[in-house]
Amino acid sequence: MTDSIFTAWKPEHAALWGNVPLRLKHRLHQHELFSRPALARLIEAAPKSNYMLIETGRPNERKLWREGEMGTLSGLEVMDAIASGRIWLNLLRVNEIDPQYGRLLDEIFGELEGRIPGFTTFKRINGILISSPRAQVYYHFDTAGQTLWQIAGSKRVYLYPKEPPFLTPESLENVILYNNETGIQYEGWYDDYAQCIELQPGEMAQWPLNMPHRIENADELSVSMTIEYFTTDIRRNLFVNGANGLLRDKLKLKPQRSVSGPAVWAKTAVYAAAAKGGLLKRGRSKRRPITFTLDRDFLAKPAAASAPAPDAARPTEQALGGD
Repeated sequence: MTDSIFTAWKPEHAALWGNVPLRLKHRLHQHELFSRPALARLIEAAPKSNYMLIETGRPNERKLWREGEMGTLSGLEVMDAIASGRIWLNLLRVNEIDPQYGRLLDEIFGELEGRIPGFTTFKRINGILISSPRAQVYYHFDTAGQTLWQIAGSKRVYLYPKEPPFLTPESLENVILYNNETGIQYEGWYDDYAQCIELQPGEMAQWPLNMPHRIENADELSVSMTIEYFTTDIRRNLFVNGANGLLRDKLKLKPQRSVSGPAVWAKTAVYAAAAKGGLLKRGRSKRRPITFTLDRDFLAKPAAASAPAPDAARPTEQALGGD
C-alpha cells in the first residue's frame, strides 16, 4: 500500500499509545490481502500447526468448546461454514504462511515507529481471526503488546481495569508461568466497570498491556487481524512478573512486585534461567484433542452436546521476549 495505513492519526495518539484504550481508523479492510479470494488461498495454504479451529457455545455460555480441523472444504467453503455456525478459525503466524502478510506487518510497524518517538518493537507476529456471527472470545488478558484490526463485520470489545479484582498479581504471574491467559476469575458484574469499544470495518483497537478484555461479534461474519509484539518494557514486565511467580509458586516467597529498580536485573536472570531450564513448560495447558472435522457431514449434523470449556479459551502466541 502506498498510502498511510492509519487514516486519521492525530499527534496526541503517539502519547496515548499503550497508556489508554484507543480506537483508530485504518484502510486495511480495502487491502487485496483481505479479499475473500486471498483469505481463501491463505486458509488452503495453512498447515495444522498454523491454525486453530474452535466450536463454541452460544453467547453468555461457556459450556461448549471443541477443537477441530479443516477437512476437504475449499477456503471459500470454510468461510461459508463459519458464517453459518458458532465457529472461529484462528490463522496463526500468517506472516510465516505467506510472506506478503509479513511485509504488511513490517509496513504497519514502520509507520508506527515513525509516528511514536522511541517506539521500537521485535518478535512481531500477525494472525487472522475469521469467526461466526455472535461468536465470542472469553475474558482474558495478553502478555504481549496487542492490536486488533477489524476487516469485515463488527464486534464489541469489553475492556476492564487491570487492578484487583479484575486482575490480581497472582493471576498475572500464573498466566506468564503456565501460558493460560484465560485462567482468571470473571464475574458478570465486571461488565458494569468495563469500557466498551465498538469496532467496524476500517477501525482498530489498542489497549494497555495486560488489560483484561473479552469480545463479542455482532450478527455477521467477522474477519479481524490480530498483531502481537514486544518492546523492551514489555519484555521486562514479562520477565519480572514471571520471576515473581517463580519465587511465590516454587519457593513460597513473597516477592516485591515492582517492575523497576535494581531487583529487575536479578529477576530477569531468574526468569531467563528458568525458561532455558524448561521450568516454565511444566503445567502449561495442552491443546484439546481434535473432535470434529469441518466437512459437509459436520455441517449437516446438529450442534454437539455441551462439554466443559478448557481454561485456555483463547490460544495465544505466548513468546519469550528476545532480540
